[in-house]
Amino acid sequence: MRIVVIGAGIVGSLTARELTKYDVEVILIEKEMDVGWGVTKANSAIIHAGYDDPPGSVRARFCAMGNKMYTELSKELDFELERIGSLVVAFSDEEIRVLKKLLKQGEENGVPNLKILDRDETLDKEPGLSPLVKASLWAPTAGITEPWMVAIAAVENALDNGLKLHLDEKVVDIVVEKSRVKKVVTERGEYKADVIVNCAGLFADEIAKMAGAEYTPIYPRKGEYILLDKSVGNLVRRIIFPTPTDISKGILVLPTVDGGILLGPTAMDLSRDRKRDLATTREGLKEVVEKTKKMVPGIDLSYAIKTFAGLRPESPQRDFFIKASERIWGFINVMAMRSPGLTAAPAIAKYVVEKIIQEDLKIELKRKENFNPIRKGIIRFADLPLDEWNEWIKKDPLAGKIVCYCNKVTEREIVEAIKRGARTLDGIKFRTRAMFGKCQGGFCMTRILKILARELGLDESEILLKSRKSWLIDGRVRE
Repeated sequence: MRIVVIGAGIVGSLTARELTKYDVEVILIEKEMDVGWGVTKANSAIIHAGYDDPPGSVRARFCAMGNKMYTELSKELDFELERIGSLVVAFSDEEIRVLKKLLKQGEENGVPNLKILDRDETLDKEPGLSPLVKASLWAPTAGITEPWMVAIAAVENALDNGLKLHLDEKVVDIVVEKSRVKKVVTERGEYKADVIVNCAGLFADEIAKMAGAEYTPIYPRKGEYILLDKSVGNLVRRIIFPTPTDISKGILVLPTVDGGILLGPTAMDLSRDRKRDLATTREGLKEVVEKTKKMVPGIDLSYAIKTFAGLRPESPQRDFFIKASERIWGFINVMAMRSPGLTAAPAIAKYVVEKIIQEDLKIELKRKENFNPIRKGIIRFADLPLDEWNEWIKKDPLAGKIVCYCNKVTEREIVEAIKRGARTLDGIKFRTRAMFGKCQGGFCMTRILKILARELGLDESEILLKSRKSWLIDGRVRE
């Protein structure tokens, strides 16, 4: 039995890992050069509590389940998860009525410990909020993480348990015979498949069309962000939501796990032919500033170190589309993973394997006796006590060589990231946080490029930023 998962975002990576718990051949195919580089890489990184999703929706079901699963998952896969809680703030009586609706929804969805706070209670939790705030909805189970690191950790663990990973391979065709899946064809090869799980994010509808399976149209919703450097301090300590609209959860202010502050996202629906449009706009960033300053007046843009945009996969029904095809046996769609897709991902992975594959398709999977659920992350020496760090330096001098001064990333961490599969500058960045600080790689990028070239046995001109043809060095000025 061979199962092919298409797409190594958060849902595809966790689904592949879930499958490696069983005695089955699992192949994960990703068109990008690394794991988690699509929708997963550019979102708000929130583990949602689950009050915002309409009761009875697929989103509500999996969000509540996924939220609970993250605590154990973070322990197994050794990624950062901080349950800092969230506040939905209200500035009018009408918005307070919305808070009460969200409270009721959350209780129906099984979200624990929700509470509406008055003005004084709200400001006590977040003194940096506008004094005009009237009330808030407190959700203590909400949290923050690094979505790309969850995907990377899941794939590393899955590889230890037998996964076969194929990066930089775009799927170009799905071969179907007698209404059953037979083969996945990529730019680089062909892979026989008994079951195909379509987790291709923004492009999942295009993959489904290749197979002749049912699908929901996917269109991109762009969200623009501003990142503030961690030197801004404790501007806020929790996730701050405005009162949501029918379109989105709104433009937020929230801490990041490495100490920065994230502002955004906007919500602009794009046409289906703009699934690669990641450009920021003057209008979008202006909207981010205006709406976040309404909630947190102390935002100082002199701390801004990066602006960026991400795309979320939306669909007409505004809900997840998770089901086995009735037309093509063995083809499973896991698509339209809009927010709260990150939160729901662990529960969705479990559902796909246990419900769809084993119950709906009636495929008997035998659990492995030797599955190892544990993955250890790369040691961040800057987080260690100084005496412990010094002991590491005695064992490996590279642990004492700082390469990225903004985030105090050592050469040993960079070398370890390369050993674990990083092949590009962005591969290093998202595994170690090097080039993630105030200078955004201005001081350390060339040093990291040299380390990559040395460890991979390549010329420096062959090192890529993130994708094919994204060279940084065109040639030598002089020998």
